[in-house]
Amino acid sequence: MKDFVVLNSPDELDSESKELIEKAEQSLSHAYAPYSQFRVSTAILLEDGKIVTGTNQENAAYPDGMCAERVALFALASQFPGVKVKKLVVVAKSKSSKTLSPATCCGSCRQVMLEFEQRQGSPYEVIMQSQDGKWVKAASAKSLLPFSFSKVSMD
Repeated sequence: MKDFVVLNSPDELDSESKELIEKAEQSLSHAYAPYSQFRVSTAILLEDGKIVTGTNQENAAYPDGMCAERVALFALASQFPGVKVKKLVVVAKSKSSKTLSPATCCGSCRQVMLEFEQRQGSPYEVIMQSQDGKWVKAASAKSLLPFSFSKVSMD
């Protein structure tokens, strides 16, 4: 697969990815977003078939909240240590929207996602909706952060 595949609709994805989007969408109700009203959810498919979800958690003492991607990854690390990530999906919905809203991973999340990928020693797919409403399937977290900072940078 190339670094990225752009799709017009999630219907063009495989059934496993569609199920992951559905799980992430179901989890949106757990987001705590009283300030932005922008709910974000992440669903992670593990190599053993388990699914871990996380949602954004805002806080009045901005920026002390946490993005959905990091919530899910940190939960994964503490609940299923050593189990590899196969796919990660991000979905969002704004207060005024009846359908999913575009949302791509922020820089902090991309860095954390990359380090998880490096720790497990293998890439995982990342699926999200871009600003033009199309769906992006990235071959790896590294492809989202090509000039990354890593442990090697500190040697």
